[in-house]
Amino acid sequence: MADVRLSGVKKRFGATEVLKGVDLDIADGEFVVFVGPSGCGKSTLLRTIAGLEELDAGEIAIGGRSVTGLSPSDRGIAMVFQSYALYPHMSVYQNMAFGLTLAKTDKAEIDRRVRAAAAVLNITDYLDRKPKALSGGQRQRVAIGRAIVREPQVFLFDEPLSNLDAALRVRMRYEFARLHAELKTTMVYVTHDQVEAMTLADRIVVLSAGRIEQVGAPLDLYEYPANLFVAEFIGSPKMNLIAAEVLDATGMGATVRTAGGDVINVAVDAAKARPGDAVTLGIRPEHLTLSGSGGTIQARAAFVETLGHATYAYAAHGQATETLTVQLPGEVRPAVGDALTLYVPAHQAHLFAADGTAFRRLAL
Repeated sequence: MADVRLSGVKKRFGATEVLKGVDLDIADGEFVVFVGPSGCGKSTLLRTIAGLEELDAGEIAIGGRSVTGLSPSDRGIAMVFQSYALYPHMSVYQNMAFGLTLAKTDKAEIDRRVRAAAAVLNITDYLDRKPKALSGGQRQRVAIGRAIVREPQVFLFDEPLSNLDAALRVRMRYEFARLHAELKTTMVYVTHDQVEAMTLADRIVVLSAGRIEQVGAPLDLYEYPANLFVAEFIGSPKMNLIAAEVLDATGMGATVRTAGGDVINVAVDAAKARPGDAVTLGIRPEHLTLSGSGGTIQARAAFVETLGHATYAYAAHGQATETLTVQLPGEVRPAVGDALTLYVPAHQAHLFAADGTAFRRLAL
């Protein structure tokens, strides 16, 4: 096992600067997930750690040793890609053993490692099968097993579940969590799926346009996003954002008025805000209620989805062109056209300055 340290990492493709000076410390044994929209640089960052992309500037250290100029094979890493990339003419055993065989590892040691990895991944019964006789999830386990047998210091995963169906993705998330708990090896995982990030990570790294927007535990990012970008990206369905104006602001809270004229109290440290400032009010769909306390927003149901366990109402409000998403209990089913009074609890609301920076939420 080993820690990973990135210092001032930059990468350019032609005139396009993809990574713009990334600094990040990943602890020994930590499971870190890179998330962000397409083109944010998350896969490129992973490939620089692997040594598949040369740096234009900066340094990468693994286990306290600089690996910046080393080839991938000398970095003590193993990488699993979105594509399984299994040899179709080889058995599962042969696929998992292939890298060790090329390295002229002792046959008894190869057998020990392959069977140990197969036991961890529950694929011992498939060792004699060819890839074509396996399901997508089983093939992905073989690809992971091929990485495990190398006994690396760091595992790197580049969107490994993207080719699987929704039900299998859920199952494989559990398998990844169990694998990390058993191996206790440093893992760096790239995904565009923030649900995967929330369920797997010790810490999430949110990237945008080649820069880190925020690093933190999943619930810290959910409850205390540093800015509008993180607030919108973390959480499903995404946070509702409403243009507003500050009426009053102190270190103990703020009162804002939305463009539709609704007045809302927000429990944030707004000492730096001033009356008249343009701000953005944020409230997650699951925190809007049809009863309770706090300020209210007057809206009207424009579309309703009933999913059994939950009802999603999309509500028009004021003069806004975008609707609010409201997550309600499954037994609550407003009709299209119904007037809705939506309560906004002060301690569950968020507030963002004109530059997108979040005002720090106050604890309950």
